[in-house]
Amino acid sequence: MSLVRLTIKGISYSQTQSGAYALVLSEMEGTRTLPIIIGAFEAQSIAIALEKEIRPPRPLTHDLFKSFAERFSIGVKQIIIHKLVDGVFFSSLICERDGIEEIIDTRTSDAIALAVRFQAPIFTYENILDKAGIYLKTEEELEISEESDADEYELETEIEIINENDFSSLSLNDLEQQLSEAVNNEDYELAAKIRDEISKRS
Repeated sequence: MSLVRLTIKGISYSQTQSGAYALVLSEMEGTRTLPIIIGAFEAQSIAIALEKEIRPPRPLTHDLFKSFAERFSIGVKQIIIHKLVDGVFFSSLICERDGIEEIIDTRTSDAIALAVRFQAPIFTYENILDKAGIYLKTEEELEISEESDADEYELETEIEIINENDFSSLSLNDLEQQLSEAVNNEDYELAAKIRDEISKRS
């Protein structure tokens, strides 16, 4: 079975499970996406790793794993989403130390949180994409077809990390202060929202 390389397209609130998030992966050379339901902690950990400007005051679990691995010269070469059973994705970490390769079973959300930190590629098999992948229409196709499929269009419009709060009434100084407080309180979801608002005004 051939492997297909994926990239992280975004994280959105899950519309089907309360308190959960949808991590959306997309194939690098194609239009299929792979939505995966993950927990709030894992979604936060992935978002923090993607947002280089946000540094937690203490290491998160996945940061600790990376520090531990690097201390003992263990590298993560890639992760493979290798199985789908009853809507649950199974993944493996492909690790290497002293030229010896090891395969470690892991939850997909943890695997991706580590892949982002190790800058390791993410792969899945063609048959998994065929089974669970979703084709997203391009903007041109959406303009041409006014009667586009509601489910596909809904997924495309929902791929945003966090809904924006109304920060329009706050000054830049107020936003910077709230950003600092959010990071100190380890409320990284709020910190990401504030950082996005600051970036818009820059």
